Amino acid sequence: MAALQLSTLEALSANQADTINQWISQLEASGATRNVRESDLRQQTAELLGLLLAALAKQAGTQIGDSGWDDTRRFLERLSNSRAQLGHESHQTAHFIFALKGVLFARLQAAYRDQPELLAEQLWEISELLDALAMHTIGTFQRSREAVIKRQQEELLELSTPVVKLWDGVLALPMIGTLDSQRSQTVMESLLQAIVDTGSEIAIIDITGVPTVDTLVAQHLLKTVTAIRLMGADCIVSGVRPQIAQTIVHLGLDLGELVTKASLADALKLALARMGVTVSKAV
Repeated sequence: MAALQLSTLEALSANQADTINQWISQLEASGATRNVRESDLRQQTAELLGLLLAALAKQAGTQIGDSGWDDTRRFLERLSNSRAQLGHESHQTAHFIFALKGVLFARLQAAYRDQPELLAEQLWEISELLDALAMHTIGTFQRSREAVIKRQQEELLELSTPVVKLWDGVLALPMIGTLDSQRSQTVMESLLQAIVDTGSEIAIIDITGVPTVDTLVAQHLLKTVTAIRLMGADCIVSGVRPQIAQTIVHLGLDLGELVTKASLADALKLALARMGVTVSKAV
């Protein structure tokens, strides 16, 4: 494999301010600067160009896994994380590197105008280097985006399973959407912890907002009810609409001793009755 020439480094190091300006112009034309402040963009391009030239000056080679590229890799990882937080796509993040190609290629073409074979070698080396840096950036971006998505999913799960205190000793958990294994686990943990924290005797799970109840959903509900009873509390499932009741009958699902009510109001009325509380209208 051909090595980078000293004259290549000199060509790339010349007129760095002009290189940065052209690079930024390429980024702006491609739309890769969305939500990025101009001052931040200028600082990022200047820093990466400086790191790139510094690594090449130290003869770090073009294998970016080598220790000579540690600072550059760390910079690209920070850049990828920030782009993921800004909601950029992976191709926009990668274009931060690819946009530099055209600018550097033009410099090399001018430097090796009369040496076509050497020009081809040096272009290939720089192209391989920038491609490797871009792939590292994409890989880091994907991991960052996956971490963001996972955190958002966890936050949504927490928000979608609010435990509400309806009365002293009575908790309610209104559910909206599909009840899958992950959400069922979150529901169980949230409700059990709330029972411990409040010392409640009765928990109401309201499934009015659950679109369908199949065998899997029924199993999740029964597991949650069993866990609640093991904690010494009782459980009532409310929001059983006619369609859900028919589905349960057609599927032949055995809900055991599970107590169900048509509405949350009915479930609360039953819960209060079990606690010996009577509610009446003021005269």
